[in-house]
Amino acid sequence: MLATLAPVTVTPEQIDAARVRLADVIPVTPFTRSQTLSDICGADVHLKFENLQYTGSFKGRGARNRLLEVTPGRGVIAMSAGNHAQGVAYHGSLLGLPTTIVMPEHTPFVKVARTQEHGAEVVLVGADVAESAAHARQLAEERDLEFIHPYDDAAVIAGQGTIALEMLDVVPQLDCLISAVGGGGLASGLAIACHGRGARTRVIGVQSERYPAMTDLLAGRSTTATSGSTIAEGIAVSEPGVLTEQILREHDVEMLVVSEAAIEAAIAMLLEIEKTVVEGAGAAALAACLEHPDRFAGSTIGLVLCGGNIDPRTLAQVTLRGLANQGRLSRLRVELDDTPGRLALVSQVIAAAAANVVQVDHDGLGSTGARSTILELRIDTLDADHAQRVLEALRAEGLRATLVDW
Repeated sequence: MLATLAPVTVTPEQIDAARVRLADVIPVTPFTRSQTLSDICGADVHLKFENLQYTGSFKGRGARNRLLEVTPGRGVIAMSAGNHAQGVAYHGSLLGLPTTIVMPEHTPFVKVARTQEHGAEVVLVGADVAESAAHARQLAEERDLEFIHPYDDAAVIAGQGTIALEMLDVVPQLDCLISAVGGGGLASGLAIACHGRGARTRVIGVQSERYPAMTDLLAGRSTTATSGSTIAEGIAVSEPGVLTEQILREHDVEMLVVSEAAIEAAIAMLLEIEKTVVEGAGAAALAACLEHPDRFAGSTIGLVLCGGNIDPRTLAQVTLRGLANQGRLSRLRVELDDTPGRLALVSQVIAAAAANVVQVDHDGLGSTGARSTILELRIDTLDADHAQRVLEALRAEGLRATLVDW
């Protein structure tokens, strides 16, 4: 378990004070209702767009609040999977504090590059945040740097809690407030802020099925899965915080676990419906609504879109996979007699069926005979039923066609 240097309590008054300190630097992000997502989820869904912060996530709140406690000019060090790194690096530069960030070796390049752009020295060490933390503490001792914990720190937690104040200002009748949980700093701050307002709002934390460490810890069982790749690397934490565990227990924060597939679907849905880009952790709250609809049916809920720093290649892949899962991008395999006009016939049939060819691969060696050839096509379709109609139209022309799974 990671040691904590933080005090054993965080108060609503600390969150109120953080809000005042951050007011001139951290913008109040939009908190708006989504009619379409409300219809899909069967709940009154409101979105908090923390992905629109300058560093792309909520982490700048806690980082700034903590850095204001550092002696001017002193060097600081942090470990992070990316978002805390950018928050510390950016606000450190604004405050004139030299910053060093230790990040896991497989952190998406976009997060590494942006952290460096903010003036930080980046050190890539460790398979996950826990291993990075051990190296960061070693460097802190060797270089006499002040360690800035990403979640197990009272000032950091207080900074994150300012999000709840902004949400309750707009929608005071929220039944629940849903956020991703890695180490637990965000959910801890939200829970304390809601309690301080006297609100009946419950805080619900969400973790990936591959990193449910906090969920298991609060349930009193051994961690079931704390390794492997995940699209939600921002919450891939195998060792939750000591202080955050205490706070989440005291405030009876409910935990839900979601699948990688649900997180992917939520990323694609937010891009298409809300025209907003989120990373895996940023989509976790919506993923919980999609995978646990009965839990939120009829409720007024606030979802924290906590980050938008997703690798562009990952986003492209998720988008294509989402289209495929909806039947809007389909793969066809057609075996043709290798004679003039057959390829044109395939194109004409697909066009007549109102589908669009986006890619064609022609393989004469993969067919069943020397006088035939295989076409592999990707086509745009409206849905799975439309793809089936295209298939039937091809077969009606005597073409040997099949739909291929992705």
